[in-house]
Amino acid sequence: MSKFKTAESVSPRHPDKICDQISDAILDAHLAQDPKVRVAIDVTGGHGTVFVTGEVTSKATGIDVAGIVKRLAGDVTLIEHIAKQSPEIAHGVDTGGAGDQGIMVGYATNETKELLPLEVILSRQLNQHLYETWPHDGKTQVTTKDGVIVSVVASFQHAAKAELTAAVENWLQQETRARVASDVALHINPAGDWQLGGFDADAGLTGRKLVVDNYGPRIPVGGGAFSGKDPSKVDRSAAYAARKIAVDYLKKYDAKEVFVYLAYAIGYDQPLEATVVVDGDQRQVEGYDLSPNGIIAALDLRRPIYEQTARYGHFGHEGFSWE
Repeated sequence: MSKFKTAESVSPRHPDKICDQISDAILDAHLAQDPKVRVAIDVTGGHGTVFVTGEVTSKATGIDVAGIVKRLAGDVTLIEHIAKQSPEIAHGVDTGGAGDQGIMVGYATNETKELLPLEVILSRQLNQHLYETWPHDGKTQVTTKDGVIVSVVASFQHAAKAELTAAVENWLQQETRARVASDVALHINPAGDWQLGGFDADAGLTGRKLVVDNYGPRIPVGGGAFSGKDPSKVDRSAAYAARKIAVDYLKKYDAKEVFVYLAYAIGYDQPLEATVVVDGDQRQVEGYDLSPNGIIAALDLRRPIYEQTARYGHFGHEGFSWE
């Protein structure tokens, strides 16, 4: 039975990714001054206006939110409304508990050196390749059948179809991770060439590209977004811990694929579930401190490292402690 697998990637200038980067840049600015800051920032933007809202409890001063927005979104009207973290939420976190309930899924596979699904890496690398020439709003999508590339979708702002087609074909010729079907279908700017992109054409929102941020559509996601959240939020820190555990177990058991499932309750410091599935064999996770404080310490998460995670997915990149 043939197996089709598809994944997409979006460029850093996609409206949703602009919002993710603004959220994480604001987080980084606070972490640079106050490693124990509490941040939960959401951004929505489009058509000349950016709205920054959420909660920040911090000792940091002089955070230039307007400057961050201008750097990442250009000359837009900024509406800023940031409050302090709810004292009731803060109480649970102050005692070492999770900042919210939630389910986190970690994954690792031996399909690629990045330990991510092949289709995810292909769509991401094509996106990065095209973005070097057209650093604008854009999307890619790659479909494989039994590990062979059978179709490619690429849409990039300010890219003429003929030039974009040539760039995709050049990438395919150089691709060594997967064979390319002789009749590979190319859908290049399928709705026509386009000049309006980013916030000029569409609205964006923090956390709307969850599947791109995680492991692609064939791997489940817990549901929580990452960007704009300090590591006391297990949506982020425990998701990174789940990836770390998956990578560790994959290597330890020379496995084909590993799933990790963690679940938390607000104000409680231990996971309600800590399950690892190694090539279909389910067992309990052992040997890790999975309290929020334990994860933060083990992965050294109270550092301004997050804006870069908001560009091309949070996993499969060198230099991060969870990899």
